[in-house]
Amino acid sequence: MHTSIYTRETPALLEQLANTPEMKRLSDVGMHCGCEYSGALLYRNAQYPYSRLMHSVGVAGIVWNFTNDVTQAVAGLLHDIATPVFSHTIDFMNNDHLTQESTEDKTLAFIESSKEITHLLKSYGICISDVCDYHRYPIADNDTPMLSADRLEYTLGNAHIIYNVPLCQIKEIYDDLSISVNEHGAEELCFRSVKIAKAFTEIALRNSHFYVSDLDRFLMQYLAVIVRSALSAGVLTHEDLYTTESNVTGILNIHDDISILWYLYRQISSVASSNEELLDRYCLKVSGKKRYIDPLVITSDGARRISDIDVAAKTGIDDFLALDFDKWLYIV
Repeated sequence: MHTSIYTRETPALLEQLANTPEMKRLSDVGMHCGCEYSGALLYRNAQYPYSRLMHSVGVAGIVWNFTNDVTQAVAGLLHDIATPVFSHTIDFMNNDHLTQESTEDKTLAFIESSKEITHLLKSYGICISDVCDYHRYPIADNDTPMLSADRLEYTLGNAHIIYNVPLCQIKEIYDDLSISVNEHGAEELCFRSVKIAKAFTEIALRNSHFYVSDLDRFLMQYLAVIVRSALSAGVLTHEDLYTTESNVTGILNIHDDISILWYLYRQISSVASSNEELLDRYCLKVSGKKRYIDPLVITSDGARRISDIDVAAKTGIDDFLALDFDKWLYIV
């Protein structure tokens, strides 16, 4: 994703922080949780790799663009600094994939352990405590179904990289945004046009379905089993999970038993479902975290959720929330 869409200028501190070793590691940690290593055509046909570094720089650019607050932008930049390889697949391994918080608890430690990052923050007069938790800044992050920089960036990023939505349309969506106050009294990114808010909601719902599709849920749970097996066998260490995906996939590829599982994973391109567990197939039942966006839009009555003013948007959101994951999944 071209970050120039998000901001015309980037403060020197953001560029300096993005070039530290701890942040550059994220250039080799993907946004799609290891699913991009499978045989799924959706990922194979992506325009280019989508990394956590690309996402983090984008989030920082969005926060800076709307707040002009470098501290908030730094918090947005650093929010994924502790992301392990395969990202939220490790939450699946930790049995925390419905909240996806287990991979966020090392953020402060990563920042504090970096001499370069701590020196840069100190030289700009920024306290670590002000940038180690981006949840405190509502433009950077907030709860579903509100719109934040984090949620906006990966929605637009996937729209362009995975779904081939042209950059001109991405820019049209982005340029329609401003800051308003939501029903909770907090600041939130808000659309000025109902038409564009509806177009964005359609893209966001496609993204929501993508993240909890049968194939994605199966792939992440299957990969979590592989990583857990590799850890149990001593093939991987927990420290390896905080290196790069090139390093970890290289290790998985050379160990005799684990390499077979990894090879099989790389071939998975589709799954099917059954109400009954099939005894002659490897079956998994996997729940999913339902992430969606119900954006605010300015109307003559003030800022309102798109679901309150557009029937199609409400129906789409309701249908997504009604998805049932109570079924067995298996490789076709």
